Amino acid sequence: MKILYAAFELAPFTKVGGLADVMGSLPKYIEDKDTQIAIFTPLIGSIDRKKYEIKEIENSRLTIHFGYAQYVFTLSMCKLPHTNINVFFIDNPKFYSCFRCVYPQGIDSWYEQERFICFSKAVLEYARALNFKPDIIHCNDWHTAMIPVWIKTSYKNDEFFKNAKTVFSIHNLAYQGKYFQEVLDFAGISRQEVYHMYGLEHFGMLNWMKGAINYSDKIIAVSPKYAQEILTYDYGEGLDWTLREKQYKLTGILNGIDYSEFNPKTDKLIKYNYDEKNLKNKEKCKQDILKDYWLEYKKDRPLIAIISRLVEQKGIDLLKFVENELRELEADIIVLGTGEKRYEDFFVWLSYNSKNIRARIEYSADLCNKIYAGADMFLMPSRFEPCGLSQLIALKYGTIPIVRATGGLDDTINGYPMEGADGFKFYNYNAHEMLGTIKYAINTYKNKKEWQKLIKNAMSKDFSWDKSAKKYKELYKSLI
Repeated sequence: MKILYAAFELAPFTKVGGLADVMGSLPKYIEDKDTQIAIFTPLIGSIDRKKYEIKEIENSRLTIHFGYAQYVFTLSMCKLPHTNINVFFIDNPKFYSCFRCVYPQGIDSWYEQERFICFSKAVLEYARALNFKPDIIHCNDWHTAMIPVWIKTSYKNDEFFKNAKTVFSIHNLAYQGKYFQEVLDFAGISRQEVYHMYGLEHFGMLNWMKGAINYSDKIIAVSPKYAQEILTYDYGEGLDWTLREKQYKLTGILNGIDYSEFNPKTDKLIKYNYDEKNLKNKEKCKQDILKDYWLEYKKDRPLIAIISRLVEQKGIDLLKFVENELRELEADIIVLGTGEKRYEDFFVWLSYNSKNIRARIEYSADLCNKIYAGADMFLMPSRFEPCGLSQLIALKYGTIPIVRATGGLDDTINGYPMEGADGFKFYNYNAHEMLGTIKYAINTYKNKKEWQKLIKNAMSKDFSWDKSAKKYKELYKSLI
């Protein structure tokens, strides 16, 4: 079986959200003696080519026509770290290596469409050039949503791809790639063939996400709860009726995490290692991270962490609504993340105008692990959350999640005081319900016996990729 993965971000080379972590981990657990894997991703300018020994393939220049234009691409490659899996990096200096971020802000929307369309078409053409004839093409989010459409239209009579089946993962339904139908001319897809309600037309606009839902052979939502939620009006982002119609090919598979990367017992990024049998060093990790945030260590005072993209989806509005109450909590709060300027400014303002809240507006993988190890609680008040990986990592580090019961957060966290509890949940998207849950967690923290039980429950949970990868393999095989 040959599997081609196409993703616009891929850990450890590039990372913005959970998509990168999934694509950087899942293939490791799919690979076996009967499976050949190739991963395609863009060569973003921030990628350290020397560190990962990325080298351009000889004679890899490829010219592809789009509309009335033509673009030249090159292909580089390396191995996915600690595996024998080939990672292929597609570059065109106009679109990819010119940027030091995966998704530059403020760019023209037509140019954004060009970036994703060109990458997706190059994936197919380079697969042909490399003679990598895929049985499965696994696409992710709207950045590669064009591929299932092409396979069922422009490439339907192509001998090379005639047996290829497409799988489309929805990591976040909110981002759909809407544009005017004229972009189909650039993509080389007949408007007459696809621009209708059972294709890509959606309320008078072209919608690539809808196209992938309609034309792919299987659709995967990244948690069972999210697969149910997106069928409803509240979470369907305008595509609920399309998804209900295609429900027969929709399934929810929970993401896993790579415990070789996230494990406090072996983590080289934290100063003091520990496990569930020896938690003394976790308190030392707490002292260490407080120094990074210019906060004073006080014994028996809990530390709450937020590591997040600072966007509306992540529930930042709830925090803004109760900012005064948060400043009066008997706990410290540390924040790490980047996102919308209004939210970045909000946390910067709180850092200067509170005694207990500090934020760092940046992304740092090293700092992430130190926070997971040092914090007592991890706050995720998301409006919606397709899966969420942060709460899974927090569990492994014995950092108790406080979450809103939505999507993957509801699937993975058992709320206190139920049997086997490993976290705290609130159910309505309400700021004071969130605040009440935070205060409940702080009060529970004072009961050391109960808190130790929570930590042991959390750290004993197994959300490794093994179970999820088995489900992916079964799904792939069902298509062949």
